[in-house]
Amino acid sequence: MAGHSKWKQIKHKKAAQDAKRGAKFTKLIKEITVAARQGGGDPEGNARLRTAIENAKAANMPADNITRAVKKGTGELDGVVYEEATYEGYGPGGAAILIHVTSDNLNRTVASIRHIFSKNGGNLGAPNSVAWMFHSRGQLYLDATRYAEDEVFEAALEAGAEDIATEEDQHVITIDPSLVNKVRNALESRGFTVVDAEIAMVPQGTVTVEGKDAERLLRLTDALEEHEDVSSVFSNFDIDQETLAAVGG
Repeated sequence: MAGHSKWKQIKHKKAAQDAKRGAKFTKLIKEITVAARQGGGDPEGNARLRTAIENAKAANMPADNITRAVKKGTGELDGVVYEEATYEGYGPGGAAILIHVTSDNLNRTVASIRHIFSKNGGNLGAPNSVAWMFHSRGQLYLDATRYAEDEVFEAALEAGAEDIATEEDQHVITIDPSLVNKVRNALESRGFTVVDAEIAMVPQGTVTVEGKDAERLLRLTDALEEHEDVSSVFSNFDIDQETLAAVGG
């Protein structure tokens, strides 16, 4: 979990930058649209849609944008038809990388992803080349500067969480994917604010990456995160804090 948690720190720093560029809204709108298309427009009966809407609200997305995205997903409004796909590969230092994309043109997207891997010292792999190294878990994120670990730990376990870890400025609560909204509601009913929630692919083990490989790996993951069609990126790397500081992570 150490590598995954450090990776999440990097992702959340990237998320703050994405918000300034507007890219975060674009990705959230895609997720809402796909969730509504697949499970219907009622968030009470569509857990994925409810999570997507809650994340959009947490990012201060206007309500009208959320409503339009839902209606495009249900077909009430005309819109682009998005497809989802998962790509897998290896980065510098042997780190496994799993990429989820949402695109209106998967041929264009995979060509672009392959180019990013090649340019940054990685290789796009075949299906299941790295997926077997990960397992699906729900994860909630809370501000560790706002809430003490012991109070979050107690509330999370009572709500059905499996684990809680604290890394620097965030608490990461791990739960069964089917319980994301249940645990989120339980925490929020007790006054906690959930910063983000997702169904994450958590690595079953980590790979230590150092030196120049670490620098190239972070460039690769940055480029993937910045791609407009990439909805999420997961990796199993572990980079120590000294190396992270040295490469600007």
